Amino acid sequence: MKIAITRLENKAAGDRALCATYGHDCYTVSPLRADLRPERVDTFVEAVHRGEFECLFFSSALPAAIVGPKLERWPRVIAIGPKTAEVLRGFGIEAEVLPTFYSRDFVPYLGEWLRGRTVGIPRADVPNPGLLGAIADAGGTVREERVYALIPTGAELALDAADAVLFTSAMSYREARWQPRGDLLLVAIGEITADAMRAGGHPPAVVGDGSLAGTLEALNRYAEGR
Repeated sequence: MKIAITRLENKAAGDRALCATYGHDCYTVSPLRADLRPERVDTFVEAVHRGEFECLFFSSALPAAIVGPKLERWPRVIAIGPKTAEVLRGFGIEAEVLPTFYSRDFVPYLGEWLRGRTVGIPRADVPNPGLLGAIADAGGTVREERVYALIPTGAELALDAADAVLFTSAMSYREARWQPRGDLLLVAIGEITADAMRAGGHPPAVVGDGSLAGTLEALNRYAEGR
């Protein structure tokens, strides 16, 4: 299949090679772009260097790529998935990886260790009250630094050549300008994105596990069963 994958502009490294291993071709469509906030990056890095956090949580690869190269020392580091951990490793930072691709599993993963400790989270300017509440309920303290904003591009997604469109986040679906077609297969990278698509009237035929590889596996199982 030819798959259109929603990604931030210039942030699709490795997608085509991975898709090819599953027998597909892909290209990037960008309903969102990242607007970096350098002063907030510096504020966060300075806090890390002052030892204000016992743990850092990177919930996607982009904040890892933004913050990682500026860090000279760091506490315990948690990455949401192997791709994010790989980015951090490129800067000499070894990170533990959550067992799933969802930030809701951050608190269960750390468990009692969180009590009395402060977590630093560099992230997009997108609220995640569930995560913040869970950390507080576990007895931890959290400080988010919103090091970039996600801005809608306003461009209509080029889907004429696509057999499928894969939405990689709930926000990328909600902010996308696109034209559904009867023969266009709708794919969600995970359950949170799928819920947003269902709420918007575009239920996905395929739902992944939160990773691109897992979604491509689910897509192939779907295709085999048709």
